[in-house]
Amino acid sequence: MGSSAQSAVSFPATNYYYFAMSTQFYELYRHSSIGMALTDSLDELIQSGHINPQLALRVLATFDKSISEALAQHVRNKANVKGHLHTYRFCDDVWTFIVENPNFKFEQESVTAEKVKIVACNAKRPGEQ
Repeated sequence: MGSSAQSAVSFPATNYYYFAMSTQFYELYRHSSIGMALTDSLDELIQSGHINPQLALRVLATFDKSISEALAQHVRNKANVKGHLHTYRFCDDVWTFIVENPNFKFEQESVTAEKVKIVACNAKRPGEQ
């Protein structure tokens, strides 16, 4: 995710693709429930003519920055994870793990699931040393 790379943003209902220079923040959280809700809302605003696609891209870039900073500053909980590692890959400085039957142990509780996807990125922004 270098400073000269382009990223395409697709708003689901429109099938339009918008290109913009990549930001200095990962776009991982766009696929979270809050990120998808934001993308859907922006799509509706574009469809109704209330905003243009360039503004939607600026909103998404601000979201990428804000969610990354908020999580870094406010989340302090730790968990231990045990499960069957089904798949792992490392591409473009991003680790992806698919874990089957994971058990997450927090301080006060344990949580299990059928399968989880864990995506881990370098804590430094792309391009930082």
